[in-house]
Amino acid sequence: MCIEKWKRTLYILWLANFCVAAGTSLIIPFLPLYIESLGVHSETDIAHWSSWVFAAQFVTSFVFQPVWGAFADRRGRKLMLLRAGFGMGVMTTLMGLVHAPWELLLLRFVNGVFSGFISMAVSLQASVTPPEKTGRALGMLQTGSVSGSLIGPLVGGVLAEALGYHGVFFFTGAMLIVASLIVLVFVHENPVTQKERQKQKASWHELVPLWPVFLATFMTQLAMMSIEPIVTIFTRDIYHGANLSIIAGLVVATSGIANLIGTPTLGRLGDKIGQRKVLLFALVFAALSFIPQAIAHSLGMLLLGRFCLGLFLGGMIPSLQVLVRKLAPVNIQATAFGWNSSSMFLGNLVGPLVGGSVAAAYGIRSVFYITLSLLLANAAVVALNRKLGKSEPVGHVASK
Repeated sequence: MCIEKWKRTLYILWLANFCVAAGTSLIIPFLPLYIESLGVHSETDIAHWSSWVFAAQFVTSFVFQPVWGAFADRRGRKLMLLRAGFGMGVMTTLMGLVHAPWELLLLRFVNGVFSGFISMAVSLQASVTPPEKTGRALGMLQTGSVSGSLIGPLVGGVLAEALGYHGVFFFTGAMLIVASLIVLVFVHENPVTQKERQKQKASWHELVPLWPVFLATFMTQLAMMSIEPIVTIFTRDIYHGANLSIIAGLVVATSGIANLIGTPTLGRLGDKIGQRKVLLFALVFAALSFIPQAIAHSLGMLLLGRFCLGLFLGGMIPSLQVLVRKLAPVNIQATAFGWNSSSMFLGNLVGPLVGGSVAAAYGIRSVFYITLSLLLANAAVVALNRKLGKSEPVGHVASK
């Protein structure tokens, strides 16, 4: 039996997203150790270099995502997927050849210019999926990148022991190139005609109704990342047993595991009752999930809060992506997805900075209350926005 085109594309992009997410997260566990091997020995200097190297890619990604989105509207999404995959593959391979931390920092900056594979995969999938199936499809696609992000750090630690730090970069580069080859061979996109290219001159004001969606995307990533710099320290404060590193890894991974459940489940629910309703529900309950984390004095309470957070934030992601498709004019949808991706990268960058700064000034537990307040404020913005208030379930729109 012949598989529908959108389903076939979904399966292929799921695999490609898994490879990209796993590959890019392979290096995270040993990044400070790699910097130390490049001649940085002071703990303070290692921390500073690690922070800058980690954040560098998000800076350039934030700037260039709208640019590549606009280019995709004119030239096609598949071309942008190949640009991202092959570009990141080459840059990551070169990272394994550096001899100084500044060289690694420079390559991370350049790598951010090429990034955006997963966000462009979302845009491509949205463009080929029937409107009434979009939430389900994008929720499923998201599980590919979440699964890769969960497995990548675990595999990266093992590979670092087996291949050495340099070898992991070579392995990661190869994974990214393989993902790109999968797209090159198996993903097919209708070519953009000259007539369609001439339509790509929509005014930027047409993206104004999407700003609450971009804000919610930014807040989603900020909420997920705000605790990342201090999660090990907070876990140590409430857990006094053995194997702290493993337990801290479990605390981080718990939200990712919950993401695998929440993303497709709430994505399907959004197709039935409307993405705005699911988004509001997820924003409020994601905010409330910070309460058990803030008051946690046991590992069980912390894990419960982290699980609930991942469950509801996972539900926000497909809802936001479907709202982008619904509200953006067809001729600039890739541009809109580019701005949404830019908002995500900004959240990745700002989240750890906010979390670390608030924790240093007011204590770790205050980070949870600050993030809770920001998410509730974002929910109020979504609830009061008239454009989003008039949105209907995708299936209803499609039937008109």
